[in-house]
Amino acid sequence: MEGQKKKLFGRLDWWSILIPMSVVVAMCILFMLFPGQSAALLQLIRSFLGDECGLYYSLLGLGIFACTMHMAFSGYGKIRLGREERPQYSSFAWGTMIFTSTMAADILFYSLCEWALYANERHIEEMGGIQAWAPVYPLFHWGPIAWSFYIALAVAFGYMLHVRGCKKQKFSEACRPILGERVDGIWGKLIDLIAIFALIAGTATTFSLATPLLSSALCRVFGFPGGRGLTIFILLLIAAVYTLTVWFGMKGVSRLASGCTWLFLGLLLYVLLAGKETAYILETGFSSLGRLIQNFLGMATWMDPLRENYFPQNWTIYYWAYWMVWCVATPFFIGMISKGRTVKNTVLGAYGWGLAGTFTSFIILGNYGLAQQMKHGMDISGFIGGGGAYAEAILRIFETLPLPKLGMLLLCVTMIAFYSTTFDSITMVVSSYSYKELENGEEPDKRVRTFWAVMFILFPIALIFAENSMYSLQSVSIIAAFPIGFIIVLIVAGFYRDASGRRTK
Repeated sequence: MEGQKKKLFGRLDWWSILIPMSVVVAMCILFMLFPGQSAALLQLIRSFLGDECGLYYSLLGLGIFACTMHMAFSGYGKIRLGREERPQYSSFAWGTMIFTSTMAADILFYSLCEWALYANERHIEEMGGIQAWAPVYPLFHWGPIAWSFYIALAVAFGYMLHVRGCKKQKFSEACRPILGERVDGIWGKLIDLIAIFALIAGTATTFSLATPLLSSALCRVFGFPGGRGLTIFILLLIAAVYTLTVWFGMKGVSRLASGCTWLFLGLLLYVLLAGKETAYILETGFSSLGRLIQNFLGMATWMDPLRENYFPQNWTIYYWAYWMVWCVATPFFIGMISKGRTVKNTVLGAYGWGLAGTFTSFIILGNYGLAQQMKHGMDISGFIGGGGAYAEAILRIFETLPLPKLGMLLLCVTMIAFYSTTFDSITMVVSSYSYKELENGEEPDKRVRTFWAVMFILFPIALIFAENSMYSLQSVSIIAAFPIGFIIVLIVAGFYRDASGRRTK
C-alpha cells in the first residue's frame, strides 16, 4: 500500500487533470469578470446548436432508446457482465445507488416547479391546457429517452470493465473497438478531455440551478440573511459531505444512498398524505402516464419546423443535452456496480428503478403544486412567468402544507443528501479517469478524489457570482453535449462490435 502511494504521481494521467483544471479556472475568471459578454456568447452558440442542429439531439435520443431495447431483448441480453453467478449488490442497494447517483437533487428541484415552467408555454395551451399537459411533459423529459443515455452506456462500460477487464477506466477506452490503437494517441486524449469538461459543465448547471432553493429554504426556516455568502457556504458544505463520504469508498457511497432513499420516501409521503390532495395527485399522475404512453412517439419526433413556439428547441433539446453531459460519469458508475448482472437485467432493472423514482417524484411533488394553482387559485405559473424566483415559488407551495418549516427542513436535508450521493459517484468515476491504468475493483487514491471534489465546486461558484440566467445555464449543457453525442455513438457501436461474439441467438 505504501509503495502504491509513492508511485501515485507516476500512475496519474496528468493531461486529464491539468488541462480540464486550466479550462475550468479560465472559464471561472471569464464568467466572473465578463458576465454580460459571456452570457451573450453562450446565447449565440446555443441559438445555432438548438435551432440548426436540433434534429441531431432528437435523432440521437430516439436512436439510443432503440438500442437499449435491442440490447435487452436480443441475444446480447443474456451476456453476463463478469464471471460471477450472482450480482455484486442486492437489488435494493443496486437500485438506490442508481437513482441517487443520477441528477437526484435536480429531480427534486424540477419536480416541484417544472409543470409551472410549461404552463406559460403557448404549446401547452394549444394541446389542451395546463391541467392536461403541464404534468405530462416532465414525465417525458425525465422518462425513457433520458434514462436511455445512461443505460446504453452503462451496459457498454460494464462490458468493458467486467468482461474485457480493461485497466484503462476512461471514456476513450470504450471507443477502442471502433478506433483501435488511435485511442492511445491524440484522439483518445481528446475524447477524455471533452468528457471531463462536459461533466464539469453538467455539475455546474446542477449546482447553480438548485442551490438557491436550499439557500432560500434555510433563510425561511432559521431566519438567516440571504445572499451569495450563504449560497457559497451551502456549496462548500455539500462538497465537505461528499468529500468525506468518498474517503470511505464504495461502502460509504452505498450507505449514504440507502439513507438518502429513506429521506426521499419520507418527503414524498409528507406531501402526499399531509397535503390532503392525495386523490387529485394520483388521478392526475395516472392520466399523465396515459397521455405519455399514447403520445410518446409524436412528442419525441415533433420539431416545430415553422418555429411557431420554439417549445422543442427551448425544452426537449435542452433536456436531451442535459442528460448527455451527465453520461460521462453516471453510466460508468452504473456499469461498475452492475458486476454479475446480465445485460437484460441491467437494462430493465435500471429503467425500473430510475423511472420509478423519477415518476413518483414528479407525480407527487409536481401535482401537489399544480393542485394549489388549479384548485385553490395560487398563480404559481404567473408568478414565475412574471420573473419571480423559482425558489420563492417552491417555498410558497410548501407554505400551504402543515408544519411548513419542518417540510422545508426535510427538503433541505434530502437535497443535501442527494447532492452528496450524486457527487460521490461522480468523484469516484472522474478520479478513475485520472489514472493511466487502474485495476478492476481498485479504488482511486483519496488525494485524487479530494482534488476533484474541490474542482467540481469552483465553476458553480463562478456562475453564481456571474448571476447567469436559467437560459445561460441551459446553454452551457447544450454546448458541452454536442461533441459528447458523437462519442456516445462510438461507444455504443463499440459495444456491439466487441460483444457480437458473445451474444446468443
